Amino acid sequence: MSASNVSAPINEDRPLAIEARGLVKSFDGTMAVQGIDISVPEGAIYGVLGPNGAGKTTTLRMLLGIIDPDQGVRRVFGHDRPHDIGRLIGYLPEERGLYPAMKAIEAIAFMGALRGLPLAEGRKRGLELLEKHDLAHAADRTIRQLSKGMAQTVQLLGTLVHRPRLVVLDEPFSGLDAINQGKLETMIRALADEGVTVIFSTHVIHHAERLCEGVAIIAGGKVPYAGSVETARDRIPAQVRLETRARDGAWTAALPEDARREGDFFYFSLPETGVEPLLKQLIEGDAGILSLSIERAGLHDAFVAIAGEAAARQLEADQAGASS
Repeated sequence: MSASNVSAPINEDRPLAIEARGLVKSFDGTMAVQGIDISVPEGAIYGVLGPNGAGKTTTLRMLLGIIDPDQGVRRVFGHDRPHDIGRLIGYLPEERGLYPAMKAIEAIAFMGALRGLPLAEGRKRGLELLEKHDLAHAADRTIRQLSKGMAQTVQLLGTLVHRPRLVVLDEPFSGLDAINQGKLETMIRALADEGVTVIFSTHVIHHAERLCEGVAIIAGGKVPYAGSVETARDRIPAQVRLETRARDGAWTAALPEDARREGDFFYFSLPETGVEPLLKQLIEGDAGILSLSIERAGLHDAFVAIAGEAAARQLEADQAGASS
């Protein structure tokens, strides 16, 4: 595949929360990102998917105005200077950081104050958020007294307490057990239901596949694909699994060229004409169809096809490392 970006629209009827064109950034002569294009509609859940070191964090920081690109433009809600609308944005960095001696409720209020929310209002909203997430009992505990999962939840609530319109989460699932990952997924969906735009980076494909309307696949500082998850999956033909009573016969000539037999089943790509013409030929040829299933490609298969085997292996290694 060409190194140039490939974009597939998600929903062009919605205004864009984030728009980036041709973002380039290098550090000490080393290119970190090379010509990245991303468009995220308002209210979408959008994933930046790629292995560690691919340029995900650098991309998010450029989008937020934390660092400036060497080339290219980015706009957040139409603004060229994201810092000017900081109150509309909530950002959870990959490097978690809370003052260990600060109480949970104070940590949430303090993070809200950094975005312009009065401390008293931050405490009130913070308590409401803690109650909503079954952590009211921990409001007056210090951060050092909380479990890792609870502390990460507190920091996330601090990211949301000022009620931002855009929430940016850098590797938010990192370090969370399965239960807390599920809670975070529920929280992300609830934000989108309220019209909040959520963009998060991850090296775990199943989070992006379950949650995201759109993804930017990033590898080696480039984005070979940015668009809807459905379009990415449709780049690979659906696979057909066919089981027949007859083992052989003239009807086998009707099978696509890529058909292969494994045990009792044939496997092949879904023909462009669909499965109906093939079924007609199989029936007329007395193949004796016992079962037939059609399975669409998953996002993992799409990632391999788009980013390449090396990036996919690195992604799998990152997931294995995180699990261990």
